Amino acid sequence: MLSIIAILFVLFLLSGMPVAFALALASFPVFVLTGTMPPTVAIQKMVTATQSFPLLAVPFFIFAGNLMNSTGITERLITFARLLTGWMAGGLGQVSIMLSLMMGGISGSAVADASMEARLLGPGMIEKGGYSKAATAAVLAFGSIVTATIPPSIGLILFGFINEVSIGRLFLAGVIPGMLLTALLMLTAWIVARRHGYAADLSKPPSTRELLASFRESVWALAFPIILIIGFRFGFFTATEAGAFLVFYALFVGVFVYRELSPGKLYEAIRSTVTDLGMVMLLIMMASVLGYAVTIEQGPQQIAAMVTTLTSEPLAILILVLLLLLVSGMFLEGAANILLVTPVVMPVLIQAGFDPVHVGILMVTLINVGGLTPPVGVIMFTVCGILDVKTGAFSKASAPYFLAILAFLVILIAFPAVSLFMPGQLM
Repeated sequence: MLSIIAILFVLFLLSGMPVAFALALASFPVFVLTGTMPPTVAIQKMVTATQSFPLLAVPFFIFAGNLMNSTGITERLITFARLLTGWMAGGLGQVSIMLSLMMGGISGSAVADASMEARLLGPGMIEKGGYSKAATAAVLAFGSIVTATIPPSIGLILFGFINEVSIGRLFLAGVIPGMLLTALLMLTAWIVARRHGYAADLSKPPSTRELLASFRESVWALAFPIILIIGFRFGFFTATEAGAFLVFYALFVGVFVYRELSPGKLYEAIRSTVTDLGMVMLLIMMASVLGYAVTIEQGPQQIAAMVTTLTSEPLAILILVLLLLLVSGMFLEGAANILLVTPVVMPVLIQAGFDPVHVGILMVTLINVGGLTPPVGVIMFTVCGILDVKTGAFSKASAPYFLAILAFLVILIAFPAVSLFMPGQLM
């Protein structure tokens, strides 16, 4: 039955059916043909998947991010990132990577970050920085991966929810890897810029006064992830309560600090949140049905048996699972991949002795990397569509950044303390 589910799911995807409906319809045989479960159970699973207190963090963080984007925070962060890195070789390419680090605390979504930066920074990189369209798309797309690890990453929230892992520990675990990935990508962008002669955006480094002035303008946004870390460390709130607090924080900044949150902008933020949340929740509901069907058919046990038959070495098991996630990321959108695939492979890794927080950072990062690859790379198609770039040219320009991501993953695998240090010290 598992093979029938897999075949149906692939056929539905190839036919162009939306992922959410492909997830639900692929589970159809289990509830109708086998007779082991009545079809009404599928409806119950859809409903119960939404009845979760930890899952409330998703709409709160999405709404908070949209509110922050409506208050002028994004423009101030761009100015600050430009002063910090615009004078380096690569100019706006470096700015985009630094901005992704800062935006991780606001948008929480790699796709949202890549889309925003492609519109705001992409034209300037092509016209003034000397970047080709493909090179521009590559650096913007890969920079957005940083957003997936910096709190409040929506991917980490979903991973923690579906695999019953502390979201607070995952948030803390993503901070150092996020900064490490930023440094590796900036180094790669510098090497590429020196090789191809990409111009700096600023003629000289800014003065201390300019940096401090821009920092003061951006401090409300930069404090966003710091508030999360302090809150989790001292037990002020859970991930869900943190999301609710940050909504009020964003409203306060927009209304009383920058005074740019008009009723019209508030309406647009609510509208964008409803749209984003509808997509995420539909995936969660449908993935829960398929996940239940796979569990009934003992999918996790079969996969565990298959992997352990191939090897009993923990490191080899981890690499096999990560390769599976990379391949599935080429076909599934990130949220669907987290909800569908990670619950199946997590028992295998836990049985092999790996910390769920450590592998959570690895998995979420690698799943987002899958969004940069054909044939269904969501991040890749988003950036290439905005900048009018062919996927072949994008893939060619992406080679140096893929090496940077590979180096990052090797460091995380070899040194688990990179991701586990902050949770271990602060929680």
